[in-house]
Amino acid sequence: MLAKIAVADYMSEHVATVKPETDVAVAFKIMLDNKVTSLPVVDGHGKLVGIFSEKDGMKVAAQSAYNQSMTGKVSEYMSKDVLIVDAEESLVDVAAKFQDTVMRSFPVFQNGEMVGVISRVDVLRALVSSY
Repeated sequence: MLAKIAVADYMSEHVATVKPETDVAVAFKIMLDNKVTSLPVVDGHGKLVGIFSEKDGMKVAAQSAYNQSMTGKVSEYMSKDVLIVDAEESLVDVAAKFQDTVMRSFPVFQNGEMVGVISRVDVLRALVSSY
């Protein structure tokens, strides 16, 4: 069933984003307020330049123990190699991609524009609803 379902059918269209110069404490608050595990990082033109995830946040936590403060910009910790998926891609293909990465969500693109985010939970929701 999942092979016939497109990413666009289950992705989140509301995407919270941050800029590279965003303070990490602000990024954590945005993640928590939006109940997301990662935030696409976009430049001033809205172009995707990275992703700031929970895993990146663990780097901040480890360093804050030594520095006695939680400071820094998203650009210092974000992952720059971001796997993206197409809105028309099959959820089966996306599930396979999730197996090969620690990332818990992927930015979704259509015609060169970011249109959403798909998470592991979204794939599971599709699986449950298809039965």
